[in-house]
Amino acid sequence: MRGLLEDSFRAAVAAADPLQILAPHLPSPPRGRTFVAAAGKAAASMALAVETSYRGELDGIAITRYGHGLPTRKVRVVEAGHPVPDAAGETAAREILTRVRDLKENDLLLALLSGGGSSLLSLPAPDVPMEELKAVTRDLLRSGAAIQEMNTVRKHLSAIHGGRLAAASRAPVMALIISDVTGDDPTHIASGPCAPDPTTYADAREILARYRVAPPPAVRQRLQRGADETPKPGDPVFARVENKVIATAHRSLEAAAGVFKAKGVEPVILGDTLTGEACEVAKVFASVIQEIRRYGRPWKPPVALISGGECTVTILGEAGRGGRCCEFLLSLGIETGGVWAVAADTDGIDGSEDNAGAVLAPDSLERAVREKLSAKNLLAGHDSYGFFSALGDLVVTGPTRTNVNDYRAILVI
Repeated sequence: MRGLLEDSFRAAVAAADPLQILAPHLPSPPRGRTFVAAAGKAAASMALAVETSYRGELDGIAITRYGHGLPTRKVRVVEAGHPVPDAAGETAAREILTRVRDLKENDLLLALLSGGGSSLLSLPAPDVPMEELKAVTRDLLRSGAAIQEMNTVRKHLSAIHGGRLAAASRAPVMALIISDVTGDDPTHIASGPCAPDPTTYADAREILARYRVAPPPAVRQRLQRGADETPKPGDPVFARVENKVIATAHRSLEAAAGVFKAKGVEPVILGDTLTGEACEVAKVFASVIQEIRRYGRPWKPPVALISGGECTVTILGEAGRGGRCCEFLLSLGIETGGVWAVAADTDGIDGSEDNAGAVLAPDSLERAVREKLSAKNLLAGHDSYGFFSALGDLVVTGPTRTNVNDYRAILVI
C-alpha cells in the first residue's frame, strides 16, 4: 500500500515536470531578442526546458530556491531565499527589472513563473526596506493567512509584482505559468508579476488587521498612503501580455488517479482547492472515511480519496518541526485510529524541513506508542515531523523543481 501511495505521488509530480510539458507552449521567436525572466521553485527546470526547445536566440535570469538550481548555458540561474526573501533574490530581481526596461518593441519578454516566485522575485518598493518586507513575510507565514492573502500584501509592497514587471516592458510579454494556488488565477501565482491585479491597498491593510499582523513603520506608511496602485484589469498595458497556465494541481491529480485505477482501486478526485487549517481539514476527511467504512457510502471500498490545494498551520508561540502535509496526516491518524494515506508537497519540501511529506499507516499510532511518542502532544506542539521521522515514514524526494501545491491520497480498503 505504501508503494502504491508513493507511486501516485510521483505520477502527480511528473505531470508538472517542465522538462516534459513546457516545449509545446513556447511562442515563435520575435524579430528582435528574447529575454527570459524566470522565478519560482520550478525556475531552473523551466529555463532548461526553454534552452532545450526554443528556436530563437535568448538570454536571461532564473531565480530559484537554494538547492534547486540546474546547469544552464544561456539563462543564468541565481539561488535565493524562500519563503523569506533575501539579498540574493533582491539583487537578481532588480537586474531583471532593469533588463526588462531595456527591451524594445520588437523583442520578447518570456516570463517563466511558478510557486515560490513571490519571495524569490522580491524587489521591495523604493520606500520599503528589505528588512521590513522580511518581517511582514515572517509574520504572515505564522498567521495562517492564505497564499492569496499574503500575495495581496506583497503586491503592494513590491516594485515588480502585481503586474509591474509587464508594465515595465515595451516588448510583448508571454508568461508561462505553473500554478501552485487554488483557482489557478495568474494574479495569485508568484504574486502575478505579469497579470492585472484586482486587489488594492485597502485590501492589504484589511488582511494585516484581520490576522493581527502589526506592520513596521515604512510598510504601514506605504499602505496608508496608497499611492501608485498596481495596474488593474482593463489597463491597456495588458493588451500585449499573455498569461498562460501550463500545469495545474488538477492535472496532477488526474495523473495520480490513473495509478490507482490501474491497480483496481476506484479513484475519487475531491478537488484541487481544499484549504483551511490542516488539522481541521483532516477531521472532515476522517468523517468521510468513517462513512465509507461503516456504510459503503458514498463510495464502496477499495477507494482512493485524492485531493489537492494548500492547507495552513497557524502557529502561536513556539513550535516544533513540521509542515502542513505532515500536520494533516498526524491529525488524520488521531481521528481515524490509522489509515493508509500520503500527503506531500509537490515541490519536495513540506514547510521548511527536508521532506516532501509522509505516509500514514493503519498501525502508525501503535508504533508511536511503542516508541513512547504522544501523537496528541506532538500535534499540539506542531511537531509532526518528529512523529513521522521517528517512525521512518517520511517521504523524502529532494527538490522536484516544480510546484503544483500539496497532494493527498487516502486509501480506504
